[in-house]
Amino acid sequence: MSKKVLIVGGVAGGATAAARLRRLDENAEIIMFEKGDYISYANCGLPYYIGDTIKDKEKLTLQTPQTFKQRFNVDVRIGSEVVAIDKAAKAVTVKTTDGRNYVETYDSLILSPGAEPFVPKIEGASNENVFILRNIPDTYKIKDFCNKSKPKSAVVVGAGYIGIEMAENLHSLGINVTIVEMADHAVGPLDYDMACEIHGHIQSKGVELILNKALSDIKVINGQTVVVLADNSHIPADLVIMSIGVKPETSLAKDADIQLNPRGSIIVNENMLTSDPNIYAVGDAIEVIDFNTGKPAFIPLAGPANKQGRIAADNICGTKSKYTGTQGSAILKCFDMTVAITGMNERQAIAEGINYEKSFTFSGSHAGYYPGSTFMSIKLIFEKTNGKVLGAQVTGYDGVDKRCDVIATAIRAGMTVDELADLELCYAPPFSSAKDPVNMAAYVAQNLINGNSKVFHWNEVEKLDLDKATLLDTRTVEEFENGTIPGSINIPVDDVRERVGEIDKSKPVYVFCRIGLRGYVTCRILTQLGFDAINLSGGYRLWETIFIHKPMPKSNTFAEAIKEEHLMDLSEKSISKPAVSLKLDTCGLQCPGPILKVYSSINELGVGDVLEVSATDPAFAVDIQAWCKRTGNILLESTQSGGILTVRVQKGVPQDPTNCASGHCDKKNIIVFSGDLDKAIASFIIANGAAAMGRKVQMFFTFWGLNMLRKSQNVKTKKNLIERMFGFMMPRGSKKLALSNMNMMGMGAAMIRGIMKHKNIDSLESLIQLALDNGVELVACNMTMDIMGIKKEELIEGVQFGGVASMLANAEESDMSLFI
Repeated sequence: MSKKVLIVGGVAGGATAAARLRRLDENAEIIMFEKGDYISYANCGLPYYIGDTIKDKEKLTLQTPQTFKQRFNVDVRIGSEVVAIDKAAKAVTVKTTDGRNYVETYDSLILSPGAEPFVPKIEGASNENVFILRNIPDTYKIKDFCNKSKPKSAVVVGAGYIGIEMAENLHSLGINVTIVEMADHAVGPLDYDMACEIHGHIQSKGVELILNKALSDIKVINGQTVVVLADNSHIPADLVIMSIGVKPETSLAKDADIQLNPRGSIIVNENMLTSDPNIYAVGDAIEVIDFNTGKPAFIPLAGPANKQGRIAADNICGTKSKYTGTQGSAILKCFDMTVAITGMNERQAIAEGINYEKSFTFSGSHAGYYPGSTFMSIKLIFEKTNGKVLGAQVTGYDGVDKRCDVIATAIRAGMTVDELADLELCYAPPFSSAKDPVNMAAYVAQNLINGNSKVFHWNEVEKLDLDKATLLDTRTVEEFENGTIPGSINIPVDDVRERVGEIDKSKPVYVFCRIGLRGYVTCRILTQLGFDAINLSGGYRLWETIFIHKPMPKSNTFAEAIKEEHLMDLSEKSISKPAVSLKLDTCGLQCPGPILKVYSSINELGVGDVLEVSATDPAFAVDIQAWCKRTGNILLESTQSGGILTVRVQKGVPQDPTNCASGHCDKKNIIVFSGDLDKAIASFIIANGAAAMGRKVQMFFTFWGLNMLRKSQNVKTKKNLIERMFGFMMPRGSKKLALSNMNMMGMGAAMIRGIMKHKNIDSLESLIQLALDNGVELVACNMTMDIMGIKKEELIEGVQFGGVASMLANAEESDMSLFI
């Protein structure tokens, strides 16, 4: 007697189960119910149809009811919703789109209802320009809205996988996109440190990313949709995408009294069997066992759903097949970058009480000397005692997927970092390096376990007591001068042996370089000379990405910057892409390598010639701008694709910075040291006056001057005791500043403000905003921010960050410098 199997849900797990059942049993009667109109569609590809990457909507459907019937002889019933299960009678009630109800019996039932998007209970969520994305009809609605309404702005609520994919695809349509995320970082399964690089990349594309702010409401004000956040800030939007998260769609199972967990997921055993012996469940609706912890979890992913559908079919047909748990391997395209994750993240390791360690490595996708090599970051998490690999996070461009897949396989096999290091992986210059990035990550982990290296991490830097320890920067002098961790001394790695006498042997030495390699070499030298040396894992690059990340310019053209910033005047004709005289490939080189290559190459060219440079070093985008400004060369264009930055530099004629008669030395440089109200007002009056005369003005705020840039409201930030004391004692924002004389416990300041209002003179707050509107650069000193415990989040919008080098560079280009 043939079996009769009913399947609820025709996507992913349900469709896979149906196909597997037919392959195992040609005589079984198989009926698949789908309440929508589409089965077996590529739901992971839906955002890319909206963004025109996938242009043919027919490609979204892998099978139609007709083709599925033809190939697998499965009775596919679309527009048919299973609304009730009678376990005793082994029957289901089906409701069709025309309102007809009927009953169908079964021998075995497979539930694959999936998960549904979480939509907050706010009135504005039902507005006609607010959408969710779950299925093909949702996709068509969004696409039609974009085609007909031509939205100029969009807010994507949620920075998970779907949120970022939707932001990218809306951005590709020319829509101004803002992402709002209530957590402190995007892509939830990532750790914060690895997410910071993603944040910078998203911002570099011109997409605004707002973190640590939850959605409060969606309103329509004067005909304009406005997204309201928890802090009562407002974001106008023509289009809103809700991608806050998903929850299991299990009301059918609940009504049938099938056992659910507190989250509402269906509980199944390793054979995908529910609490009823004739009912199986698969996909996003079920509770799985986390392979990494052995505990129940909710991990909605397409790959596991398809595996579970196959396993349920096996068991129905008498083949004992088991699901061994979900590992959480996932990958995301984030604009040009790739983000891949597998196994445990650091938060899970902490929650499980595991004695773990982590390593950060930064490696090329293939041999650096072969063109087109790009970099990837790997965070490897492993047990300290036995080296068992627990998890990995990989970000980069080319080759990210295969490295994460190798580590995912290692985790599934229970391998250690020693075994990971022993893996013999394919090598040829176009594809990898002789030391593959996976091997390199394992080598670093080995060194930590066997004691060849001691490390400290980015979040431990601020805890260092520099009276009792030495912070040593082993990069080149040029790198050091371009930015370093405050309090460090500089001895390049190649000079360490000769200059070791400059290092206090009685103190531990905390060492860092760009990515960790030179730091490791230095630590080995110092350790064998009797020093207690500790290397910064991930190096200055990781620390900088987290604390002072500088996103790349939002625009691909620098024509306006050339007109305003550079020493050589260019006509519109010269801006329009002159012919390239020389091409330079610096891909694979790290800072300062690309800049040094540019310097030597530009000397071979004549004035007006153009050098085209390709680079993969993330610091190069900022470095080339600063270098061009300093040397009198012109940055014509900057574009990025697939992790490779391509710039065009035109050789210029360096100007004498002391020759102000030339008309190129008319900038104004104002150093604001004081935090007094009257001096602050004077500073901004002068700055706005100079800006009104067409002058370029930079105001550099240091020490007490920083207080006028603070937000008036209290901003929650992570601070130590001293930083909190400083914050409490200092004025919070321009409205709290006191007068330098006759303050009279605040009465003087109030009197001055009253007189200014009576005389119709702009308030200090208005002057600050006017300065920003006039293009005045407000630069906060990084070093004094650290000293005074002021965090970036506390400062008003529009403030830039820099050090004394950037201030001095501006001063050299200015015909006036004021110290106030």
